[in-house]
Amino acid sequence: MGKIRFGTSGYSYKDWEGVLYPAGTPSSEYLPRYAQEFDLAELNFSYYKMPDASLSRRMAASTGSGFLFSVKGHKSMTHEGSSATVNSAAAAFLHGIEPITDAGKLGTVLLQFPFSFHYTAANRTYVHTLCGLLTHVPVAIEFRNREWQRDSVYDGLRERDVALVNVDEPELPGLPESTSLVTAATGYVRFHGRNRENWWKGDNVTRYDYCYNDAELQEWVPRIQAMALQAAVIMVVFNNHSKGQAVQNVRRLKEIMAAEAGE
Repeated sequence: MGKIRFGTSGYSYKDWEGVLYPAGTPSSEYLPRYAQEFDLAELNFSYYKMPDASLSRRMAASTGSGFLFSVKGHKSMTHEGSSATVNSAAAAFLHGIEPITDAGKLGTVLLQFPFSFHYTAANRTYVHTLCGLLTHVPVAIEFRNREWQRDSVYDGLRERDVALVNVDEPELPGLPESTSLVTAATGYVRFHGRNRENWWKGDNVTRYDYCYNDAELQEWVPRIQAMALQAAVIMVVFNNHSKGQAVQNVRRLKEIMAAEAGE
């Protein structure tokens, strides 16, 4: 069975003090303290700002051996990309995360495409080109439009050893249906919360303001276990970061899974 890693999307949140960090913890100490409990962190800032090699070096040094990062692709690669700029964007991104890669701490590059990224011939070609530029690093893709949920896409991901990101999110028209597929050596699940009311009108805080209950977490236990039989590593990441809910849900899911395993 593959190793199941648990983490959160981002870690540098002031409102996590009292949940994960002691009150008054300097932000410079967040990552080392985070790494004392978790062995995986999903980096979000790299979407907004192209990664910097010096920062990547410090982050790699702030975590112990065996720790992995999932680094979200910069918006110039997934939201603003074009065939004319994709080569330079990918090259800059890879250079920025090189210290993490060299340290053996790159779990995957996470490419999250927006809802507006439709299943078209041009977009399929773009994904193929971008994956080709990232051949030497592990890649995971999250499609936020249901149009991409088709066997031909899954087969293409398997051929490239690219992980499909399975999501838990509100059941809304056009959004991907919940899956638990493995298309690469790494399996990936992202929990976004089920906040239907704020999904389209909320910001990146209120959209994910949701706390899963035990029954909702329990739904995923057999699915994650089945995925672990198909991949070397399963990454389970909670994105419902508001008020430390992601931390609470990771802890509770781990407890549920440990109890079922008789640990």
